[in-house]
Amino acid sequence: MQYLISRITRWFFPEPLESRTVDNRILDMQLFNRMLCLERKRSQRTGNPFVLLIADISKLTDNRAPGGEEICAALQSETRDTDLCGWYRTATAVGVIFTALQEMDRDSVRAAILTKMRRALSQIMSPARVDRIDISLHFFPEEVDSAGPQLKSDERLYPDLINRDASTALYHGAKRAIDVTLSLALLMLLSPLLALIAVLIKVSSDGPVLFRQRRIGQFGIEFDCLKFRTMYANCDHEIHRQYVKKLIQEAGRSQKVYKIVDDPRVTPVGRMLRKTSLDELPQFVNVLLGDMSLVGPRPPIPYEIDCYLAWHKRRIIETKPGITGLWQVYGRSRTNFDEMVRLDIRYIERQSLWLDLKLMAMTPYAVLSGAGAY
Repeated sequence: MQYLISRITRWFFPEPLESRTVDNRILDMQLFNRMLCLERKRSQRTGNPFVLLIADISKLTDNRAPGGEEICAALQSETRDTDLCGWYRTATAVGVIFTALQEMDRDSVRAAILTKMRRALSQIMSPARVDRIDISLHFFPEEVDSAGPQLKSDERLYPDLINRDASTALYHGAKRAIDVTLSLALLMLLSPLLALIAVLIKVSSDGPVLFRQRRIGQFGIEFDCLKFRTMYANCDHEIHRQYVKKLIQEAGRSQKVYKIVDDPRVTPVGRMLRKTSLDELPQFVNVLLGDMSLVGPRPPIPYEIDCYLAWHKRRIIETKPGITGLWQVYGRSRTNFDEMVRLDIRYIERQSLWLDLKLMAMTPYAVLSGAGAY
């Protein structure tokens, strides 16, 4: 019965010639990238790492060189049944996903995999041709630089996010158009209020009107996030660093709120701005610059990432950060850290123009009610 269904499916929905495989373990590009996405999510959930190998064969241009299918088959001969082999980029790059690895010494694994793959390739081509294939290995969870945490993500592990299909590209294009139009309109409309807030900050405490803080955007790219200054000048930020570290580490067993309650570093004007979220208004400039969107997860501070588990990082990888979102409307500081991340992931998995417009419409009430704000 399964064979019959397969034959009928192939009859009505034939595969393009370039995506057909030598056997059922060599995947076309679309399916390979989909499996890479699933393996990444599995690794985030279980903690088991995997390795992505990419063999760039674009330099093998003459007719005497083995075809991509032969190269796939050769690499496949040195893999386990649980590993996946296919087109990372059709006709130019072959990929292998070494799945469900245990905790290991990455240098040893790198050396072992490269040795096996080069040995497999040497069976079908000369050493000179093997040297023309660029082989790279990409570990997930991603490697940490010895000089400190590596914040920028390896985009080669996220082809499903880089190469969006047409419907998703249409959504993101419309989302960007709404971001630019509404941000520009709101900055012009609220300019008297912005000027008033600037004056109140300036006359109530020493220091600049705007506070620039390094934040993490999509794929771990840092940017300067703008806010109205709500603290006294030259405050010690170590208090917040230690608070956030403890908050994230205890998130699974604590209902501790996301912001420090009665923070002594906050000015009286700053307390009012935080309660009403008016301190966030300058971030419409970040939206215009493309660092943020109107709707999305809140952008974290770099030192927060040090404490993230693998699944936490989905909130900064899979979509652009925003001013408002599910957490800002439904959670705010009434939730602990893990619950905030789950709300962000729920938004990532369900995002649409309708959901974005709904959250933007609900944001003014959430702000005016002040529930969960500090």
